[in-house]
Amino acid sequence: MKKVAILGSTGSIGVQTLNVIRRHPDLFQVEALVAGSNADLLVAQAREFNPNVVVIADKSKYSIVNEALSDTDVKVFAGESSSVDAVIMDSVDIVMAAIVGFAGLRPTLEAIRAGKVIALANKETMVVAGAIVTEEASRHGVPILPVDSEHSAIFQTLQGEYHNRIDRILLTASGGSLRGRKRDELEDVTLEQVLKHPNWNMGRKVTIDSASLMNKGLEVIEAKWLFGVEANRIEVLVHPQSIVHSMVQFEDGSIKAQIGTPTMETPIQYALCYPHRVESHLPRFSFYEHPELTFMRPDTETFRCLPLAYEAIARGGNIPCVMNAANEVAVQRFIDGKLRFVDIPDFVAKAMSKASFVPTPSLDDLFACDKEIRAKCETF
Repeated sequence: MKKVAILGSTGSIGVQTLNVIRRHPDLFQVEALVAGSNADLLVAQAREFNPNVVVIADKSKYSIVNEALSDTDVKVFAGESSSVDAVIMDSVDIVMAAIVGFAGLRPTLEAIRAGKVIALANKETMVVAGAIVTEEASRHGVPILPVDSEHSAIFQTLQGEYHNRIDRILLTASGGSLRGRKRDELEDVTLEQVLKHPNWNMGRKVTIDSASLMNKGLEVIEAKWLFGVEANRIEVLVHPQSIVHSMVQFEDGSIKAQIGTPTMETPIQYALCYPHRVESHLPRFSFYEHPELTFMRPDTETFRCLPLAYEAIARGGNIPCVMNAANEVAVQRFIDGKLRFVDIPDFVAKAMSKASFVPTPSLDDLFACDKEIRAKCETF
């Protein structure tokens, strides 16, 4: 019985994690649930799974959650520091790090320092502080188990292969909701159009990043740190069917792929149950129903966020942190109707060009950088 803490329990990955746990009550117990501001869903989750602790990061929602759970034994807390406290409890075995964005860095890092197994669904943690996170994980002997479908696929294909040299990582991308369009066709694209992802059910931020290919850029950087492969050996392939979740080519030319239907519950379950595989209720993949699997180069002239990510990792230092902060601001502005989708890469590039370079940033440097870039972005 593994005791699980979920950072971001009311988000897309958090909800799907609870779906997995619901089907395997003999394997998992929910110890802590941490949510941002969705008090109603957090209360419903707490009533169903009866965790030891729940945390609502938005302190203004504390009284709502506390009152709603006053007839239970669930302990209710609020604020960022309580989010950290919840995941480092002695009773927690594994932390599902599913908070979207930079906000997931601190609690994930503190969970690593507390020796917790990390199921990592927050790619921004590795993008911003990959060197620090991997060093801390090594120091504390903590495994980082990837949950992103692409990184889970790479992780699975590497089982039994760690003594063999990786030649290339082939990172697949669906292309998002705007695949195939040219820049002039993106001038007036709406939020509703961007959020209509053809294959995946994800949160708004990830879905928008998928459409801009920034999500794939973030995944390139994450893969570099997770698997120790330089970015110039990580190739992105647009694969519209989202059936081949990623591939690894070894030095003898052989390629191994992980294949399956597009659902996040499979990589979530794999991470939670690792190193074992357990029965899944999901429909089995049929090649007869998918007679064509196609692959193509990404259109980096139209979707310029992907080359920006390669530039950020090539420059190194704090530049991936700069890129991530600017992208988070840009995406929120697009959601708020204050920035066109087509202008997101220009916004990010401007921030990257104006940032002060820190070649070997400390954790404090990265937090300061994130704060500084967000403030600068307010002047754009």
